[in-house]
Amino acid sequence: MLAVDTKTPVVSTDDIMTRAPDLLPGTLDLLILRTLQRDALHGWAISERIQAISQDVLQINQGSLYPALHRLEHQGWIEAEWAVSELGRRAKYYQLTTSGRRQLTVETRDWERMSTAIARVMKLA
Repeated sequence: MLAVDTKTPVVSTDDIMTRAPDLLPGTLDLLILRTLQRDALHGWAISERIQAISQDVLQINQGSLYPALHRLEHQGWIEAEWAVSELGRRAKYYQLTTSGRRQLTVETRDWERMSTAIARVMKLA
């Protein structure tokens, strides 16, 4: 009979490779909206851009990215259109709506307020 250590969580290599640090609620939405501010991108390109700009600190897995994209689309902050990707495949391209641009402004202001407050605590506590 095999003994199983129930105190040590089983984590696959795939989970480790795609796990981003714990983010505050709403942070992924903000990152997606900001990434789409300049141009329309398909899901994989959004993930790649966030990873590249964050210097590999933020690696968004598809299990988090696509539900967030659907949620943002449902809220009317982004819209999607099918097109052919740079690899010649059909891909859904996402872009900000006017409402999404307004929401990005709100989310950015809230993020800056929160990050400033956290920085103060880290410095002075």
